[in-house]
Amino acid sequence: MGIKAKLILGFISIALLPEMAMASIDPGAGIGPFSALWGLILGVVMALGIVLFWPIRMLLRKRKTAAQGSKAESAAENPAASTTNADNKT
Repeated sequence: MGIKAKLILGFISIALLPEMAMASIDPGAGIGPFSALWGLILGVVMALGIVLFWPIRMLLRKRKTAAQGSKAESAAENPAASTTNADNKT
């Protein structure tokens, strides 16, 4: 029997006899890698979301400033329409 056969037989016997390993992993040990993976996935999703939402945010900001500009123009053209309820106290 060659050295390869002895190594294979040794690995198979170790794999089939786990009680000889005398090792145990408690149930809470799996939460560490899981939480690290969850954090990584969440970070990637957040980064992609921010990059994809950026043009939409700029579009909304331009629309808002355009709407405010048109309100300012209409208030300059018609000062009576720009008064508030606080100005109209009687």
